[in-house]
Amino acid sequence: MAAEIRAHRSTALVYVTLRVLVIVTMVLQFLNGNYENVFLCLLTLVLFLVPAFVQVTFKVELPSTLEIIVLLFIFSAEILGEISSFYVLFPFWDVTLHTLNGFLAAAIGFSLVDLLNRSDRVKFDLSPLFLAITAFCFSMTIGVLWEFFEFAMDQLFALDMQKDTIVHAIHSVTLDPTNTNTTVTIDGITDTMVNGVDLGVGGYLDIGLIDTMEDLIVNFIGAAVFSVIGFLYVRSRGKSTVLSRFIPRRRHGRTIEDWNNPANEPAGMTRTRMSWPNRLMRPSTLWNRIHAHRRGTVRND
Repeated sequence: MAAEIRAHRSTALVYVTLRVLVIVTMVLQFLNGNYENVFLCLLTLVLFLVPAFVQVTFKVELPSTLEIIVLLFIFSAEILGEISSFYVLFPFWDVTLHTLNGFLAAAIGFSLVDLLNRSDRVKFDLSPLFLAITAFCFSMTIGVLWEFFEFAMDQLFALDMQKDTIVHAIHSVTLDPTNTNTTVTIDGITDTMVNGVDLGVGGYLDIGLIDTMEDLIVNFIGAAVFSVIGFLYVRSRGKSTVLSRFIPRRRHGRTIEDWNNPANEPAGMTRTRMSWPNRLMRPSTLWNRIHAHRRGTVRND
């Protein structure tokens, strides 16, 4: 993990900055007695480790641009969205994150198939178009599953994850007194009363349907954008430095094992002891030792 941080300085700067902000937020939430938010902060710190964990474990290289987007997405969803109530304060926040989620999910799906497509041990060959379609379908599946999750949470725990939308017209066959499947329209709605009490919302409450469909639509947009990027990248493999910033790839050259095992250092190369600022960037020394034991090598820094 420390090697990953050394290899991606810009990502390390973003990671450390966000990690400090999360820790400060967690302390403040603890002092205020908001223990549920403390748990969200701890979850965020764990999620921050996922990109580096994926790179170390699966020997996949995440471009710095994509990795920074992932970190900012996690911070924006958990800390800003949930704890700072950005979902309520800024109506566009949820739409933006769902669009980004579609983009990132497509990146994951594309990477899984693309890496398999270029594996020497597996006979698997898809055209660039089919790679893009697979990435798109993977992203949409993730988006649908997330909406299933939101619906389940709303029904089981009354969380209102599928947010209500204020509308001023409804169209329903349920209101048809003739029972002939004729749509009845009620428009110009300015007030809603429940049990004789005016809700004061200035219209009628759509309980989640519009929010769900908007989430899926923007997920579609994010997935489509990355699928096009993936398609163009495969068509021009190695020729586009801009597109390569968003495409994970198999690690080549020196691996994490080389960093952790001095015996693998190229001739003439010397290893320098990590300075204390770089040590602060380590997610966990214990984490490094666990992986070192799994590889059969132990570092003594």
